[in-house]
Amino acid sequence: MAQTRRSAIWFVILLGLVSLLADITYEAARGIHGPYLAFLGASATAVGLVAGLGELLGYGLRILSGIWSDKTQRYWTFTIVGYAVNLVAVPLMAVAGQWQWAIGLILMERIGKSIRTPARDAMLSHATSVVGRGWGFALHEAMDQIGGLTGPILMWAVLTWKGDYVLAYGILAIPAAMALTTLLAAKIAYPRPQDLESKWAHQSKGRFSPLFWLYLGAIALAALAYADFPLMAFHIKSNKLLSDAWIPLLYAGAMAIDGVAALIFGRLYDRFGTGVLIGAFAISCGFAPLVFSMNIFGVIVGVGLWGIGLGAIESVVRAVVAGLVPQDRRATGYGVFNTGFGIAWFVGSAAMGALYDAWRPGVAWLSVVGQLGCIAVLVVFCRKERAVAKVST
Repeated sequence: MAQTRRSAIWFVILLGLVSLLADITYEAARGIHGPYLAFLGASATAVGLVAGLGELLGYGLRILSGIWSDKTQRYWTFTIVGYAVNLVAVPLMAVAGQWQWAIGLILMERIGKSIRTPARDAMLSHATSVVGRGWGFALHEAMDQIGGLTGPILMWAVLTWKGDYVLAYGILAIPAAMALTTLLAAKIAYPRPQDLESKWAHQSKGRFSPLFWLYLGAIALAALAYADFPLMAFHIKSNKLLSDAWIPLLYAGAMAIDGVAALIFGRLYDRFGTGVLIGAFAISCGFAPLVFSMNIFGVIVGVGLWGIGLGAIESVVRAVVAGLVPQDRRATGYGVFNTGFGIAWFVGSAAMGALYDAWRPGVAWLSVVGQLGCIAVLVVFCRKERAVAKVST
């Protein structure tokens, strides 16, 4: 058992290292996509459209990749192909030349993420069943956020030093190549991650349980309520609350808080269960009134609360899904869940953008009400989850 646990931990660390290097690559790029498209002559409409469409594709296609991953049982194939598409697209931005080609590569990067995520999370679920689902997914998320913190800082350094977008995108070929090399090494070391999960129970080709859909409904409310950082950055810049140079560093700070919060909530989840999410959203539900205020101290505190909630979303939320679907349909479960989550996030982001222009207080109202609604549904979910657990025992 101890040997299996060590193997499982190393598998999580290896995939965490892949995510760290991948995040350096594409999170760095995402921080400069907007100004680079403007440099190439794209309109604001085109920039906004590609951002929204990219996120929709990045989440919406996961249902297809999840289903096909389970049907073919080729989890490594989907993971490797997805990462390759995801990562190769980024340094190619250096030679795009025209904004239309750049937009195509941005969408290609998001599609790659949609291909690999359900299969990767399904493989992670086998290892986390041994080390603790909350802790395992939290460790992966924390390593991921180290990359999310490092990437934007790297771009800030390169652009401050040379001011050259071609060099900035080109240098990202290094972490991209390192990520793919580490991924291939993980495949060689762990060709069958499912063997890490010693007990395979309740295999089924049937429908997902009502608990799964109730949980998806709860988290969809949170997704509707969660503002994107670009909108927060827009508010900060348009009201001159911080200089441009400080905005990416504020985002980097949020990513650091995200990683620490993920580790804390992951441990708490393994000990206390899904109810931990109620506490996480109770802490974060006040972020929007602060972030969209005119007080810089309030903005900074609000961004910190936003990072805390994001840490729970990226770790515990994924851990809970693994326990709600049969082992042989985990990729499908993650695909369906992520697609629903992504659609809700897209709708919420669009609504918040429109509200910001029409009635700014509405952004805070939508965010707070959505998260309180999520908490209410989670309370019902936790009660039903406990009732099902009692019947099972």
